[in-house]
Amino acid sequence: MSKPKAHVSESKKKLVKVVIEKMKKTPIIGIANLAGLPAAQLQKIQQSLRAKIDMIMTKKTVAKIILEQVVKDKPGIEKLQEFLGGNPSLVFTKENPFSLFKTLKKNKSPAPAKAGQLAPKDLVIKAGPTPFAPGPVISEFKQLGVAAGIEGGKIVVKQDSVVCKTGKPISEQLASMLGRLGIQPMEIGLDLVAVYENGVVYTKTVLDIDEDKFKSQLNKAINSARNLSVEAAYPTKQNINLLIGKASRESKALARSQNILAKGMVEEILTKAHIQMLALKNKIQG
Repeated sequence: MSKPKAHVSESKKKLVKVVIEKMKKTPIIGIANLAGLPAAQLQKIQQSLRAKIDMIMTKKTVAKIILEQVVKDKPGIEKLQEFLGGNPSLVFTKENPFSLFKTLKKNKSPAPAKAGQLAPKDLVIKAGPTPFAPGPVISEFKQLGVAAGIEGGKIVVKQDSVVCKTGKPISEQLASMLGRLGIQPMEIGLDLVAVYENGVVYTKTVLDIDEDKFKSQLNKAINSARNLSVEAAYPTKQNINLLIGKASRESKALARSQNILAKGMVEEILTKAHIQMLALKNKIQG
């Protein structure tokens, strides 16, 4: 007995067809996780970024069907299937993947932690005064592993303390304490988890670049490459002036040490000889 086919509504078929055509025409496709994002916040983000991105929210099963249908036109795009977690949304754009991630990150806003959420980074309660008067709060700090004392009639945190590691669940007690301290470690916004471009899938960890650190590393690499090319005497458009300067200094040093009367060195060598002559004369007369 044959297995009955699952019923697919006409509206769903139409959606799949529209999205497939859009995916074929759009150079860059991303997957965003909307889990935990309030509807009002989502609407605000969509309005502010309407000129840059287009979003289509769909179920995981439908998204998988769509991705499988465009593999011939976009090889490697099926890899996005593993990122369809939470409440996924397809993101269409012509923006560079890194620029897109930066744009979405800027549109995120801080939010208080809730019990059970995973820490997006190491959560730290920094050293310094707190708004709390002496009382049972000190024991709460102790339970959280935070060293605290009393100074000037207020509870003071004595040193920076990591109270939750990246990826670990936030306890109800910690969430409450962070809220009372005014610490908002979470972010509300589009969580871009992966982006496809020209056969390559860029994950969130790759896209989230510390620009200052990257520029520093890039400058370091440029300096190292320049120094290596100069030491190896490998001429390039960028180092030719340095190589000529180095060659000039080394040739002068050689002429000076070997008393070679080369052009531009005669006066210096004669001066050197004169000084040596006077030193010898004084030594003999002394």
